[in-house]
Amino acid sequence: MEKELEKKENEQKEEKKGSTLWEFIKIIITACIVALVLNHFVIINAVIPSESMENLLQIDDRIFGNRLSYLFHGPERYDVVMFKYPVDGETIYIKRVIGLPGETVEIRDAKIYIDGAKEPLKENYLPEEWVARSDGYVFEVPEDSYLMLGDNRNWSEDARSWAECAIEEGVASTQEEALPYTYVHKDTIIGRAVMKYYPHFELFLNI
Repeated sequence: MEKELEKKENEQKEEKKGSTLWEFIKIIITACIVALVLNHFVIINAVIPSESMENLLQIDDRIFGNRLSYLFHGPERYDVVMFKYPVDGETIYIKRVIGLPGETVEIRDAKIYIDGAKEPLKENYLPEEWVARSDGYVFEVPEDSYLMLGDNRNWSEDARSWAECAIEEGVASTQEEALPYTYVHKDTIIGRAVMKYYPHFELFLNI
């Protein structure tokens, strides 16, 4: 009788161990699925590779973006967004929204004018005096696209140079063919930068 009771107790213990192990496995599987879903449908995890968005973002900063930011509305001017580089359609770039769909954007004397406005955009985020490629540009932004520029204008490869890059990389052979590569199509925008988590924490609330 005692042996039977001991046997049952051992069986119950084994069942409990098996149940506990299975519960632990389920937690791990659930956590992996949640992480996978968040990474593919909600969160963008990125490392900054260049100085093009200084002073807001430095090389090797680690940031999170939100893939759902534009679920119900499009990007707004001054948003810092992640998108697929127009020239290759794969590399992820991060720049600031300057021109909205349908706008005419003029760069003149290191100032930006929208639709012929008398007053230029206020750009207090520029890290230094803008001297490189700072004059003589007029962009007619298509209705389905956006004009993106880096904050560090003297060192940023952005809408000012992408048409040239398209020709250099062989995806376009003429200026006319290259022109569409100047703009970021709305369907290639991945999400909005929302916070920096390394080397220090910073929420991007008013950028």
